[in-house]
Amino acid sequence: MSFFSLFGCGASHAPVFPTDTFTARDGSQFTMTFIKHGSLAIEVAGKHIYIDPVSEYADYATLPKADLILVTHSHYDHFDRTAIEALETPETDLLCDKTTAEAFDFDCHVMMPGDTARPRDYVTIEAVAAYNTSADRQQYHPRERQDVGYLLTIGGTRIYVSGDGENTPEMEALRDIDIALLAVNQPFTMTVDQAVEAVKAIRPKIFYPYHYGEVDEKTDLDRLTRELEGVTEVRIRPME
Repeated sequence: MSFFSLFGCGASHAPVFPTDTFTARDGSQFTMTFIKHGSLAIEVAGKHIYIDPVSEYADYATLPKADLILVTHSHYDHFDRTAIEALETPETDLLCDKTTAEAFDFDCHVMMPGDTARPRDYVTIEAVAAYNTSADRQQYHPRERQDVGYLLTIGGTRIYVSGDGENTPEMEALRDIDIALLAVNQPFTMTVDQAVEAVKAIRPKIFYPYHYGEVDEKTDLDRLTRELEGVTEVRIRPME
């Protein structure tokens, strides 16, 4: 069952989350579902990948069970054991950052910055360091905690999900990115100016701002789009 049929056609009680379907470099297809804030899902070949599932954003008990769950870090809006338990089966693989692994009793594969894993034959996952660089924001996502974002390769297509932090050297060194999702949420992650700088460095084919809203300072999505005209295709999906 696809996310489209579950959310859009066959379950009137379920919310309809926006989805985009892509043709990968090898000709296969995958669908990305934008749940809310930092919570995403990807369906490929009938398999379901969830990134930072949080119960506040969806009733995960009504969604397809997870083949793979990725957790970027241990903050409440990224790690939620109730959502994970609703999605898990004995065959589910859970990949998570060091702090989440140390603080909770989940059986997970720890991903340190720079690590690569291939938990399924349809996806390769690389962990990219995610942290704050500004002196006045070190308390949010300190580098030494070793939070991560993830670079997923599906059918040859490279999808970067930043997790929380600012435009780090590790982020800006990424190349050959097809789809980039960058957190733009002040003061905890990137400002609009930082996101523009990061996108101009990475040059993804498609850029989605994500993890915005839920704070007093609203992200200026219109300015973000204007600043990147001619640089990349900016797609705005409701994530608030």
